[in-house]
Amino acid sequence: MSSSKPLVGVIGGVGPLATAYFLDMVVRLTAAERDQDHLDLVVFNHASIPDRTDFVVGRSQENPGPVMAEDARRLEAFGAEFLVLPCNTAHTFTDEVQAAVRIPLLSIVGETLDEAQRRVPGLERAGVLATTGTIRSGVYHRALEERGITPLAPGEEDQATVMRVIYEQVKAGRPVDLEALRSVVGSLLAEGAQVVLLGCTELSVVAADFELLADPLYVDSLDQLARATILRAGAQVRG
Repeated sequence: MSSSKPLVGVIGGVGPLATAYFLDMVVRLTAAERDQDHLDLVVFNHASIPDRTDFVVGRSQENPGPVMAEDARRLEAFGAEFLVLPCNTAHTFTDEVQAAVRIPLLSIVGETLDEAQRRVPGLERAGVLATTGTIRSGVYHRALEERGITPLAPGEEDQATVMRVIYEQVKAGRPVDLEALRSVVGSLLAEGAQVVLLGCTELSVVAADFELLADPLYVDSLDQLARATILRAGAQVRG
């Protein structure tokens, strides 16, 4: 017997650990009393998608956009009724991905900004922690400015710290220097940030491991995407 639930297509592997955390969040956040109450998902954990930041900053000529567009087509052919992409830098290529399919793609950026504005009515200044690729692509900066919010990004040295945490620690499976990351956050607060957007799913891993989301200062993109996925699939968010 076929399920009446919408099938969720997950373009994963970008990165693999963030995808695993996303799936764990979806399960934990779904208000379910039994297996059958959970979402139906098909996950393409495509870890070999070319590095998004390397392409955006010009370190690589391997364009991840066509690869993700093909992944979207494969998930649509499998029967997915909407797509999610648990990677912020990859949202640089969402126009290409969306153009490849007829089904919608949820925006991790839009969901994150919606929550930031809900949390801080009249939000004026938001700090953005993300990969250099995401910063340079302007994915968050444009979206914030369109809403009349001033985006605040780390300075050069602080951004290098963020990238070390993302690439040399989380992606590499090594211990995270949380105090160094907190120092970057402190600099953003000194500039007037009212919230800090965790605009990289590897930073979402840090948030989960160190319970950062107990502090309402942090708005986590992966957490918001998980919640939006649950609701879009017709289920309820726990608690």
